[in-house]
Amino acid sequence: MCGIAGIVRADRAATVEPQALKRMARAVRHRGPDGYGIAQPAGAGFVATRLALVDPEHGWQPFGDATDRPLLVFNGEIYNHDTLRVELGSRGASFTTRCDTEVVARALERDGVGACDRFNGQFAIGWWEPGPRRLTLIRDRFGVRPLHWTMRPDGSIAFASEAKALFASGEVAAVPDPAGIDDVFTFWGPQAPVTAFRGVQQLRAGHVLVWEDGRIVEQRAWWTPDYGPRGAAAPPLEALLRDSVRLRLRADVPVGTYLSGGLDSSLVSALAQDVSEHRLRSFSIAFRDRRYDERAHQELVATMLGTLHHVVEVGLEDIAAAFPDVVWHAETPLVRTAPVGLALLARAAREHGITVVASGEGADELYWGYDLFKEVRARLLLARDPSSPELGGLLDDLYPHLQAGARTGPAWRRFFENAGTPDDPLFSHQTRFAATALVKAFYSADMRSSLADEDPLERLRATLPQDFEAWGPLERAAHLEVTTLLHSYLLAAQGDRAAMAHGVECRYPFLDDRVFEHSVCTPAAGKLDGRRDKIVVRELARRLLPEPIANRVKFPYRAPEVAPFFTGSPPSWVGDRLAPSALRDVGIFEPDRVEGLLRRCRDGRVTGAREEMALVGILSTQIWHELYCGRDARRYDVETDEPKVAMMQKAERQ
Repeated sequence: MCGIAGIVRADRAATVEPQALKRMARAVRHRGPDGYGIAQPAGAGFVATRLALVDPEHGWQPFGDATDRPLLVFNGEIYNHDTLRVELGSRGASFTTRCDTEVVARALERDGVGACDRFNGQFAIGWWEPGPRRLTLIRDRFGVRPLHWTMRPDGSIAFASEAKALFASGEVAAVPDPAGIDDVFTFWGPQAPVTAFRGVQQLRAGHVLVWEDGRIVEQRAWWTPDYGPRGAAAPPLEALLRDSVRLRLRADVPVGTYLSGGLDSSLVSALAQDVSEHRLRSFSIAFRDRRYDERAHQELVATMLGTLHHVVEVGLEDIAAAFPDVVWHAETPLVRTAPVGLALLARAAREHGITVVASGEGADELYWGYDLFKEVRARLLLARDPSSPELGGLLDDLYPHLQAGARTGPAWRRFFENAGTPDDPLFSHQTRFAATALVKAFYSADMRSSLADEDPLERLRATLPQDFEAWGPLERAAHLEVTTLLHSYLLAAQGDRAAMAHGVECRYPFLDDRVFEHSVCTPAAGKLDGRRDKIVVRELARRLLPEPIANRVKFPYRAPEVAPFFTGSPPSWVGDRLAPSALRDVGIFEPDRVEGLLRRCRDGRVTGAREEMALVGILSTQIWHELYCGRDARRYDVETDEPKVAMMQKAERQ
């Protein structure tokens, strides 16, 4: 695991300054704290910071074994690299290391981008071929690992794991992109290729970009999450998931798990304990605010499995103290404080000597575990048969806190009817988009004007698969859940950025492409049947976990939102960042509108999720702008230690 970056000039005679590369390495050093490498072929420069997990002595990057041969920088892990090594060896490849980096290089040399079809893993790749002066950028199927890029007016291209490395080069300016910010307040995160920065793009999940001698010659999907009908029956889940967990526990360092106390992380922990050669270490977040706390369920599983369990207790002051740093790592405004808890969890894992953790993300998206899927079914029933007996049961599950009259009354009906009709391709997610969008009511006139020609929902509709409307409504919902929330938020701000901030790699067994195929082959009744969800997952869990966990109702992971910034003695920067003068300086939100929300926050009168997200969104935007675009934006010094790899291509020395 590492952070990667590079600059390639359109003019092969032009140089890339070593100091710029060292600053880029410094900007992503948290992703690879064990060292870094630099390579400077003619007209280009590449860097890679390393978190040494496989073959620590020899897996250094940039990887290339001759001055005139292709060069690789690679962020991620290929879990089946041993199998691929044997396969490539039978075709004449030879190897000098045990690391997966060399396997990736040899596979790309022989098969090009087509090699990715056989990669079981998570990865962001920069592949430089000096002959044709061709740079190929590739991102994994689900976008677990980030990859950003930008083009210069002269045709030069720069790329990096994180946008901050582009800014550190001194060649790219951090300028807000209103469309990217508006995406955050629609989908919870910018939708690739958009980012929160103008002129900086993120490669879409499962996509490849090819730059050659000053121009982009190809940009396409090499893999897409296809929910079309399958002819084959789904094989048993247990064998697939066991193998996925086994592969993701491979490392030359100790591996642990995140244990939330819910079904998915508990199942991953149980399977990990079965294959671990050592007593498994598990890590959990516990909140002092009991409304968010799950420690009783976490301790039940940890005791039953016999893990060496560590609990990170998080209070309001901890969230407030860590929030600005989490925003900096996320590189985008946030609508929730939840990433803070996961960043603190990663820090604790690192302090206990664990740099790899397995987690349960992906199960709810693949096997329809979120309430959103039940809500889709309820809305479809409402449109077709408002008197259906099944409707009442679904509403009881979804809204147990509401009285029966409120659940079936006119206000509830209007809420759903105003959120689109079943013939809308985005029908399943319109209620979420509407709930998140409250913060847009606080936009300034200038922000509204800059978005006059922007419609994030139309942009999303334009990217939907050609046969999207032929899928069932729940399959469409699953696709949108994977390609919006999972890609742009759960695997980004809550996933990669929160963990890699402390040099910890998260691995996701449910996001094995074979498990994805299993989920698509599983009939709808094996995922959501009436009021029962994730049925095939629960059937497996009942054989491995205590009954209260296997049958536990989904408890969404959340953290206190408003209280950390307005209770007790909050940090002084909260008031500073939300002051009318600060809001006017940034120019995204209207101070007079924000003041009404702040009064409600100070008085303790904000209780609904929509207002909570609005407050977090406004505050995080102000912090984000200060850290990246303000007068006092963070700057980067060059690396002070010597690189582990310092390659110079022959063509440059001549």
